[in-house]
Amino acid sequence: MELFPALPRESWAATKETLHRFLQIVGKVRLAASVRRNHWWNVPFHLTGNGITTRPSGPLVDGTVFTVDFDFTTHRLRVLTLDGRHASFPLTGLSVGDFYRVFTATLAHLGISIVPEHPYPFDLPDAARPFAEDEEHHTYDSSAVARYWTVLTQVMLVLEKYAAGYSGKTSPVHHFWHTFDIAVTRFSDRHVAQGPSTDPVTREAYSREVISSGFWFGDERSYPEPAFYSYTAPEPDGLELQPLEPATARWTTGSGSHLALLPYDDVRTRPDAFVEILRFYDSAYAAGARLAGWPTDQLCQDGVTDPQARSAPRTS
Repeated sequence: MELFPALPRESWAATKETLHRFLQIVGKVRLAASVRRNHWWNVPFHLTGNGITTRPSGPLVDGTVFTVDFDFTTHRLRVLTLDGRHASFPLTGLSVGDFYRVFTATLAHLGISIVPEHPYPFDLPDAARPFAEDEEHHTYDSSAVARYWTVLTQVMLVLEKYAAGYSGKTSPVHHFWHTFDIAVTRFSDRHVAQGPSTDPVTREAYSREVISSGFWFGDERSYPEPAFYSYTAPEPDGLELQPLEPATARWTTGSGSHLALLPYDDVRTRPDAFVEILRFYDSAYAAGARLAGWPTDQLCQDGVTDPQARSAPRTS
């Protein structure tokens, strides 16, 4: 099994655009049915052994707790309730409009009264078209989705290892349905003043200083191909002049800020790909933390903060 398979954007662009909208529809239900957490941590998907999950949502007014799971091994969507009721349907052969109608009907069948508050795509070119009217996006290549799922899983494992190196406030490793990327974020926990003109999504996401690291699958508007990334917000002066590792990593400019990038194809076939990706994340974090004056005592090794455990010999 190839752990980091080739996944050029053009090879599955139509499937990616369809799947992205499927995820947004389910994600908006999660947003409506979950308890709000700081920095919107309640909203993204988490990975499972065969796909991604909303995690349990609710309770609703009648006490219902439910979970929605994408199974990318059998290519089905499953809705399960805490009291054991469940329903599922295949992801293949559906337009976005079909998916929206079948999904909302499935929720209603299980007595779940939640629907997306704003049933339109978020920050996509067709943002003015309701999901229910989208017959344009209707491609689901199960083999391409399987490769996406493999990449997602491997990147999650890298990000979990990276997250273990920091003892400060850290987000879960989660998959964002609005931007279709997977990321983990470290916080200095210093407040960031933002004006009233800043939109409420951004105000909550960046109410503290952050260094965020992750992976996206490429899009037409920013970087076209899959890549590992990292950014610091607010961005300190001179960030783009700091060294990055490995040698193929670089700083890019977009929307007035700088992003550290390591193209997926530059590292995926290397025998030490896991190590090289970690080097990239560590170097980008060091650049941002150093210039922003983050505390130096929050780094740790292998998730261990107990000084006695660090100094004790390993036992079987």
